[in-house]
Amino acid sequence: MKTTFSIQIRTWLLALLLLCTGFTTLSSQEQVPRNYIAFKASEALAIDGKADDASWQKAPWSQDYIDIEGKLIPDYRTRMKMLWDNEYLYVFAEMEEPHVWATLKERDTVIFYNNDFEIFIDPDGDTHNYYEYEMNAHNTLWDLFLTKPYRNHGKVVDSWDIQGVKSAVSIDGTLNNSSDLDKGWTVEIAIPWKVITEASSNGKVPENDFWRVNFSRVNWKFDLTDGRYSRKKDDNGKFMPEYNWVWSPQGVINMHEPEHWGYVYFSSEEAGGKANFNIPKDDYIKWHLYSLYRGVLQGKKDAEKLVEMPKTILDKTVKPNLDKHRFGYNIWVKSPFTGKILTIKEDGEFRSVDK
Repeated sequence: MKTTFSIQIRTWLLALLLLCTGFTTLSSQEQVPRNYIAFKASEALAIDGKADDASWQKAPWSQDYIDIEGKLIPDYRTRMKMLWDNEYLYVFAEMEEPHVWATLKERDTVIFYNNDFEIFIDPDGDTHNYYEYEMNAHNTLWDLFLTKPYRNHGKVVDSWDIQGVKSAVSIDGTLNNSSDLDKGWTVEIAIPWKVITEASSNGKVPENDFWRVNFSRVNWKFDLTDGRYSRKKDDNGKFMPEYNWVWSPQGVINMHEPEHWGYVYFSSEEAGGKANFNIPKDDYIKWHLYSLYRGVLQGKKDAEKLVEMPKTILDKTVKPNLDKHRFGYNIWVKSPFTGKILTIKEDGEFRSVDK
């Protein structure tokens, strides 16, 4: 475990990093999602969990992960890198961990019952038809497709697979050995574009474009029985809650609110490039619309009245509308930035259309 002093130093450094990277609070509930520029790999990558390739060496690290609500600094550091080429989206993650353990070995079991690494991908940013990928230190995978978030009663297609995915784990220490302390584990993943572009609107690799993506690390307190690791239970025999450490904070303990996910921009420049990315101004309005939507969906007091209150966003005043119809409702507004109509339907799907 970290000393109190080292945790305080990391807290101060992360606070400074958040300030320097534009991670600012919009309101008590809304935060600007993080963003990352994924550069193009200049050579074929060896998927071995070690990221020794030249392109990985040039790829920038993400910010350190923070707890899922964006309030606490994790005990152990997590960070990631991304690259891409015409065939694959690549992810490399580094996880500090003094006790690397895993028990699950069957694909498509509930991997987050072990410490794990998770990826969430929403190609169109409409919060519907998105992908989830999980893996543990055994390199056991769980991949699934969700038609809608759980709040909207979508289908979870558990039998769906990322066909052709490649992954590897490298452990700096010893797996499942309680007699020593480890430094951590790393994962390297290659996800075929031909699979994950199926749910995108144009079916194309997003070159010089962005997708909504987030990453999570589940970490459990553990018990040891005869040297074997397991999730820790409380005095009543119930599993203690897990830690959820994420790249872009959700503001709530729920990864399945995709409107909070980060922005990954896929630059055509090779690793080492100097591309820039700015989140579109309409997305600032989109975040506000979703905060209104969640209030209506949850039946909060005066939520419907709050929808049509004017709001200043990036020095422009917007006044959303709530239109009820026979089968539900729409929350919508005309963007002062692009003139487009931004709409969230009663089932949570987001649409941006020309007027």
